[in-house]
Amino acid sequence: MISIIIPTYNEAEAITALLGYLRQATAPDHDLEILVVDGGSTDDTAPLARQAGATVLVSPRKGRAAQLNHGARQARGEVLYFLHADSYPPLGFAADVRQAVAQGYGAGCYRLAFDYPHWFLRFSAWCTRLPFTAVRFGDQSLFVRRDLFARLGGYREELVVMEDQDLVARLRAQAPFRLLPRAVTTSARKYQVNGVFRLQGIFTLLVVLYKLGVPQRRLVQLYRRHIRQGKL
Repeated sequence: MISIIIPTYNEAEAITALLGYLRQATAPDHDLEILVVDGGSTDDTAPLARQAGATVLVSPRKGRAAQLNHGARQARGEVLYFLHADSYPPLGFAADVRQAVAQGYGAGCYRLAFDYPHWFLRFSAWCTRLPFTAVRFGDQSLFVRRDLFARLGGYREELVVMEDQDLVARLRAQAPFRLLPRAVTTSARKYQVNGVFRLQGIFTLLVVLYKLGVPQRRLVQLYRRHIRQGKL
């Protein structure tokens, strides 16, 4: 079984369409469960997710790392598949994941594509085919064997930003990591609101500062101060 785990916070505008797509993309696969792990949304995210057939869990803590860990603890699948609420994996993704696990990979992700035809975003997405942890982000989704995830202790909940890169680095040190040859299509809404080059510059700065050991508190302050429609 694969457990699809989706962290949410005020995603009422996106969640119904995503869950409908996932049902269509995986039918008639019965060895799947979809868990929406909500971080205390103040909109209709939770009831809409239930109406769409997902199991809704309320996380004791808000924050992507905490919510994903909570979902993993409740999941029944032998494989965990972490997915953002505004990201669409390709048709047949469950078969891709199962094949990779059967081939001995402990974890992996897809390449990235954006739903907005800006040349720089196309270039940024192209870079995700490179085999470097620095270009591994949560928008690409992530599958991981449940036993491996548990052995590593899951996401580090003290990390509010860069939690994905931290986990991928630890996964790659412990087991073969598969970069799947197709792409997850993710929303460019945040780029459209903040400006493509401006937002990419902020993200690049955050990565550099994280690599230099700048404390999470400072990174979160930078994120909240400069990124509009951020949900940290």
